Amino acid sequence: MSFPIEYSCRSLTESIGKNPLDFTKADIIRYIRANDIRHINFQYPAGDGRLKTLNFVINSAAYLEEILSCGERVDGSSLFPFIEASSSDLYVVPRFRTAYMDPFCELPTLNMLCSFFDKEGNPLESSPEYTLHKACESFRKATGKEFQAMGELEYYVIAPDDECFPAVDQKGYHESAPYAKFGEFRQLCMNYIAQAGGQIKYGHSEVGNFTLDGKIYEQNEIEFLPVNAEDAADQLLLAKWIIRNLAYQSGYDVTFAPKITTGKAGSGLHIHFRLMEDDCNQMLKDGALSDDAKRAIAGMMTLAPSITAFGNTNPTSYFRLVPHQEAPTNVCWGDRNRSVLVRVPLGWTNQKDLCSQANPLELEGGFDTSQKQTVEMRSPDGSANVHLLIAGLAVAARTGFEMENALEVADKTYVNVNIHKAENQKLLETLSTLPDSCAASADCLEKQRAYYEKDNVFSPVMIDGLIAGLRSFNDRTLRADIGDDQEQILKLVKTFFHCG
Repeated sequence: MSFPIEYSCRSLTESIGKNPLDFTKADIIRYIRANDIRHINFQYPAGDGRLKTLNFVINSAAYLEEILSCGERVDGSSLFPFIEASSSDLYVVPRFRTAYMDPFCELPTLNMLCSFFDKEGNPLESSPEYTLHKACESFRKATGKEFQAMGELEYYVIAPDDECFPAVDQKGYHESAPYAKFGEFRQLCMNYIAQAGGQIKYGHSEVGNFTLDGKIYEQNEIEFLPVNAEDAADQLLLAKWIIRNLAYQSGYDVTFAPKITTGKAGSGLHIHFRLMEDDCNQMLKDGALSDDAKRAIAGMMTLAPSITAFGNTNPTSYFRLVPHQEAPTNVCWGDRNRSVLVRVPLGWTNQKDLCSQANPLELEGGFDTSQKQTVEMRSPDGSANVHLLIAGLAVAARTGFEMENALEVADKTYVNVNIHKAENQKLLETLSTLPDSCAASADCLEKQRAYYEKDNVFSPVMIDGLIAGLRSFNDRTLRADIGDDQEQILKLVKTFFHCG
């Protein structure tokens, strides 16, 4: 039997012979028996955005049936800060379509991502994965379209400096070995992520690289393909877990922190989105950005200040979002413009067959390049809870469709110049700015919470918890207080080094 190439990296798909979306409990049990698997892990995101794990030994066939059918009970108050200890019990139930073999366990172990349910047996309204599900359903109901997403996952690999073939400081973009040191590690990460079901676009070294205290810091990026937004969040969650585990096995340290040290590139988590209808990308019309895409962008412009509450979740986030650097601070959008908040990346809209031009032996083909067009939100960073972040972006896109003046808002916030150049100072002064602290971000979420609570997408108790968590940092004037004090910045960076 042959299998679709898009699933060839996932061993369960090859063995079971199905698309993961079609996996059943019977399929999982047959696979476990056929491969003599005696261990299962349930995995799920908690309030801190990290992947949590519950381990099982398969004591008997009856016990396997039980845990796959019923899930297990967990302490919700230890997972989410907004759940009271007096009513904290939750159920976690595996989603069979997410099953993959754990690449780090010596004994054969099957992992599955889980959904949370409350004591009445209903989906937990405030869980990250269900919030994203509700956001996608609300968007579909309002627009008739599917919200798809993909992430650019940036991270630093840190190891002892061997002083051989040193790379140029802050010039690591797409560098090759031997000047880039961790390409093989990145390739291994990509392979493991693909085995777990991740749909990867590509990987490369990023701008940031430097040496400090005898260690080399090298920035890398793994970018994903656009998929259903719920799958996109799951893939990012698993990717971070896999990269950290591989780094630990390799004797490296890894950080997704938005700020790494003074004067060096921090790590963002840019999220691209596209709108799909009947399996067709709706971002372009007649070779130009469509009105539907502009409506979604208008929603992003409107909710940009509060999106930081999901995408920039600790004080170091706001040491990355500073004026006159590549990370955005002003609420505007543009084509191929890296100084703006929302960027429309270069698309294949020129109607020319590039393959045949580069390869004269190839005949001109009819590849539909319109499917490749996305729009990129550039403010989020590695501190984000990815499920809540993408849910917030879906809400923003839906909001754009619900705004009568969406196209006017899109027109007014469009810029086609580098806003940080001196000659564009007057334009810069007309643009709204993003919050400059967790406290300010909390204020913005408080003001705009009705957008997120509409259709019961974000539960009020979750919004309350997020606002309280952001304000607990007490950082309203922190950026101004610290200024350029390198020692204080490094102390802050160390505190949040392993965020997200």
